[in-house]
Amino acid sequence: MADYDLAIIGGGINGAGIARDAAGRGMRVLLLEQNDLGSGTSSASTKLIHGGLRYLEHGAFKLVREALAERERLLRIAPHIIRPQRFVLPAYPGPRSALLLRLGLFLYDRLGGRELLPGTRTLDLTHDAAGHSLKRRFRYGFEYSDCWVDDSRLVVLNAMDAAERGATIRTRTRLARAEREEEWRLILNAKGHRDEVTARVLVNAAGPWVGIVAETVLRMPGRPPVRLVKGSHIVVRKLFDHDRGYIFQNDDRRIVFALPFAEDFTLIGTTDREFDDDLDAMAPSAEEVIYLCRAVSGYFRETVGPEHVVWTLAGVRSLHDDGAGKPENVTRDYHLTLDQGFREAPLLTVYGGKITTYRRLAEAALARLAHFFGQGQAPWTDKAPLPGGDFDVNGLETRVAQAVRRWPFLPEAEARRLVRAYGTRLDRVLGAATGYDDLGPRFGDRLTAAEVRYLTAQEWARTADDVLWRRTKLGLRVTKDERAALEAFMATAG
Repeated sequence: MADYDLAIIGGGINGAGIARDAAGRGMRVLLLEQNDLGSGTSSASTKLIHGGLRYLEHGAFKLVREALAERERLLRIAPHIIRPQRFVLPAYPGPRSALLLRLGLFLYDRLGGRELLPGTRTLDLTHDAAGHSLKRRFRYGFEYSDCWVDDSRLVVLNAMDAAERGATIRTRTRLARAEREEEWRLILNAKGHRDEVTARVLVNAAGPWVGIVAETVLRMPGRPPVRLVKGSHIVVRKLFDHDRGYIFQNDDRRIVFALPFAEDFTLIGTTDREFDDDLDAMAPSAEEVIYLCRAVSGYFRETVGPEHVVWTLAGVRSLHDDGAGKPENVTRDYHLTLDQGFREAPLLTVYGGKITTYRRLAEAALARLAHFFGQGQAPWTDKAPLPGGDFDVNGLETRVAQAVRRWPFLPEAEARRLVRAYGTRLDRVLGAATGYDDLGPRFGDRLTAAEVRYLTAQEWARTADDVLWRRTKLGLRVTKDERAALEAFMATAG
């Protein structure tokens, strides 16, 4: 008998979501990730759970409807790391008329069975606070709802839930070779240590590496139908003092978001560029940084230039190649390909997908494999909370108040950061501490040894980058010396 029912290549949101769903149905699951969980595209998104307003003009109604329906499901199961976000869309004579924008928002409000989120309203930007940071020529616009998500934590929480349901999660483990017979024989390499396991079914959910894995590891014939599109973001000091985000339309018909980020910053993105470079050295190009700076400078009173950028991030989307001309027109919908020959173990390949629809993608993947595994548990992930998310969708501020009462040494802003990260599991981080001294050394003004120990013990964090950029966003707040102290502490604690 094989060691595992299902082995999954790729610890991004799709791989982690499939692992969680499968483990919850009683399957023996192995998840393989060559680096850290969510270290690729899944931590370099625009941090949105959204339907994709711009996809309506491409006629992608099915994708938008599914994504909008998922928006509120995910908000309910992860109210700590996902929260409602209002967006301001200035209207002006440009590539899309105000009438067209209002029609799109009318459809957007009605396609997905919206229950929790407020609908669209018209804004007078000459009086509303959202207009104070904009140039005076923008006199009115629209405000609508979507959700914000801590994308890399969403990946980790899915992996945590999978592990708690019996899955084996192996990070820093590369699939070196795969031999296909009636079962898959997988040769693994973890820091030079060779291991071998077997699996009944293999899933290639390697994201931008999906084609490389297919060609070099699985040795599949033919060219994989994958198109790599790079999306880049920049982070600057905050450009506005309210909690709403902006969506701007450019003369080239692309859209750019400007979002509140990590309290004191603004996240700006994204681009859509064909990518054929080194996947292990992704970074925004100078041209992309300038493009994003110019895009938002056309709207904000404050000019944004490359000199204002404090952090950049880039991810590569592995989209199913549908023959579209421009990168921004390639479908963001997911595509699943099942390959099963006579007396050969099945291979399921995952192309495309959005972070918003990862849960539905996982359900679809297991539905494609249902005939192989036989009758199993029905889909279950639509209502089961992710770790720490077992509280009311409107209860975050109540949880913050409870945290301040239980750990009175915490400033309210810090209690809110911790609740937004760990939810009802915050007691596992802070325990019985009565003061900061009980939490051990501090790395910067917020990160404590207690939090680092929790992240290494429970969330597979192994490096300073894992902690500072993926499990938290505190990398924006630490100095080089504080980072060095964190690295030394993790080396000793490990």
